[in-house]
Amino acid sequence: MSYVTASEIAERWGVTPRVVRGYCESGRVPGAFQDGRAWSIPDDAEKPARKRRSDQASAALLERLRAEKEERVEGGIYQQIQVEFTYNSNRIEGSSLTLEQTRHIFETNTLGIADPDASVDDIVETVNHFSCIDHIIDNANRTLSERMIKQLHLLLKSGTSDCRKSWFAVGEYKRLWNEVGGRSTASPEEVPERMAELVDTYNALPAKGLGDLIAFHAELETIHPFQDGNGRVGRLVLFKECLKNGIVPFVIDDEMRSFYFRGLAEWKREPGYLTDTCLAAQDAFKERLDSLGIPY
Repeated sequence: MSYVTASEIAERWGVTPRVVRGYCESGRVPGAFQDGRAWSIPDDAEKPARKRRSDQASAALLERLRAEKEERVEGGIYQQIQVEFTYNSNRIEGSSLTLEQTRHIFETNTLGIADPDASVDDIVETVNHFSCIDHIIDNANRTLSERMIKQLHLLLKSGTSDCRKSWFAVGEYKRLWNEVGGRSTASPEEVPERMAELVDTYNALPAKGLGDLIAFHAELETIHPFQDGNGRVGRLVLFKECLKNGIVPFVIDDEMRSFYFRGLAEWKREPGYLTDTCLAAQDAFKERLDSLGIPY
C-alpha cells in the first residue's frame, strides 16, 4: 500500500493539514499511522464524514464575553478572541505584525515592537480591530443593518493613512471600482442597491443557520462594498451574526487563508469549499470552548 502526507491528502479533501491531522489523531482515518511528528496516510483514504453537530450555542458564550470584557479578565476567552481574531484577520489581509506583537499591544497598550519597519497602519488597524470586536460583542443581539456594517468599517479604518486620501470613503461605500483576486466586484454605482437587497433578504429569513451566514458572507465579499477592509469587516459581521443566532462562532486563521480564498472564489460553482473551511474553523473553536468549560 502506498502512503501520502497530511498536506497531500488535505489538498485532495479541500481542508487544511491541521484538519487532516485531527482526523488521524481521533482514529477516523483507517490505516493512518504516525512516524515521528508526521502522519502517513493510505493513498486511497476517504475523507471522514463530518460528525453530526449542534450549531445551536447557548447564551453562555456571549455572557462570558461581556463579563470578561467588562472586568478585563486576563487569559480568558475574551482576550483569546481579541488577540487571535485580530491577528489572523489582519494577517490574512497582509499585516506584518506577529501574534506576539498583537498580544503585546492588546495586553499593554504599548508597541513593544523591535521591528523598525513595522507599518503604522498595521498597528493602528490592530488597535481598531480590538474596538470592532468590542462593538460586535456589545451589539451582538441587534438586527444587522447597513449602518452597522458601515460603522465597523469606520472603526477599522479610522486614523489610517487611507483617511487622508480624498477618494477613500472611510465608513461609506466605495467611490472607485476595485477588484479582489483578479475578480470583478460590484461597481460603486451598484453597491448601494445590492447591499440594501442583500441585507433585506438576509433579515427576512425567519430562522438563520450557519449556511445562511456563510452565504451572506460570500455575497458581501463578492459585492466588495468598501474601498478596502472588506474581508475584515465581513468576518466581523460573520462572528457577530453567529453570536446573535446561537451558532458557535469561529475564526478563520492564517493557515486557512488559501482554502478560505478558494472558497470565496468558487462559491457560486462549489459552495462546499467555503462551507467546509468554516466548519473546520468552527470545530477548532469548539475545542477552545471545551477546554474552557464553556457550554454550547
